[in-house]
Amino acid sequence: MKYGLNIRQDGALDCVSLGALVHRLDPGIIPFRKASEFQIHVSGGEFNVAANLADCFRLNTGVASAMVDYPVGDLIAERVRAMGVRPFYKRFAHNGVNGPNMAAVYSDRGQGPRGPVVFYNRCNEAAAQLKPGDFNWKEIFAGGCRWFHSGGIFAALSPTTSEVIIDGMQAAKDQGAIISFDLNFREKLWKIAGGGDTAVATVNKIVKLVDVLVGNEEDLQKGLGIEGQDVHSSSKLDPTSFFGMIERVLNKHPHVKVVATTLREVHSTNRHSWSAVAHIDGKNHVAPQCELDVLDRVGGGDGFAAGLFYGLLTGEEPEQAVRLGWAHGALLTSYPGDTTMATVEQVKDFAKGGSARIAR
Repeated sequence: MKYGLNIRQDGALDCVSLGALVHRLDPGIIPFRKASEFQIHVSGGEFNVAANLADCFRLNTGVASAMVDYPVGDLIAERVRAMGVRPFYKRFAHNGVNGPNMAAVYSDRGQGPRGPVVFYNRCNEAAAQLKPGDFNWKEIFAGGCRWFHSGGIFAALSPTTSEVIIDGMQAAKDQGAIISFDLNFREKLWKIAGGGDTAVATVNKIVKLVDVLVGNEEDLQKGLGIEGQDVHSSSKLDPTSFFGMIERVLNKHPHVKVVATTLREVHSTNRHSWSAVAHIDGKNHVAPQCELDVLDRVGGGDGFAAGLFYGLLTGEEPEQAVRLGWAHGALLTSYPGDTTMATVEQVKDFAKGGSARIAR
């Protein structure tokens, strides 16, 4: 048993993620209000992890989600297949007028002093209608599953989505999978889902089943209701306050074996200082610091989570697992879209201290 985690060595699926699939309309550096054309990125905080593990790290992954039978759903399903992720869908029929819909995320990347902007249209979202019993977990896990992942974005969508998460986690735990959860606290989503008290009650109920927790200091405070210092008062690269909160997290949830997050100091939209930290099996680990020239920051945190999970799943030493997450998250910010375009060889090279020198 490494890291205090009893990770299965066998299983037809290395990881199954549960969450909402979305499509993001991205006009690049043009402000959305002046845009005339867009790139379409298929995304979802939970899906991104499964896609990264499949495409970059060459693991066998699946995603459990809602799928609507209309052209937007077709586009999303095609991209899921292209990333090598096995789908497990609860299907919904579109009525041709108002849904149910696959959620849309609208964003522009910003530039220099102008920060990125993200807003949503999740009206009549199919994923928010998911409820316990919509997935046959026994069938999904029939060949064995080593890791199960979900997150706070999906938990915030409706009163039933958190129940689906708990249902999936219990089924995965029963057959030996490691359970991870990315707090991914989104103020806008929780505000219409009942506010801070609802968020804390919901997330703490889920985390009772979790082995590996991903979330920054603000996520821990607002998602778990754990007191800490002003999250805006100190350097974003100083891990001291994050590690100071670990004891409070473990006092509340002593079964959690790993707590990890990225550290990011934003100098401008395109220039970030980047690091990562993790508490693994009682010890703290800090990744190096590097300077990023950011093309698209969306998905960097999911990139870190995927690299970290890969390291843990493949038995790397804790420090190397954190470095792999840090390296993959850094590389992901250099690509458009929310999911990876890196190879595992590039990630391992960067984790060793690789650079942007040309490969000949």
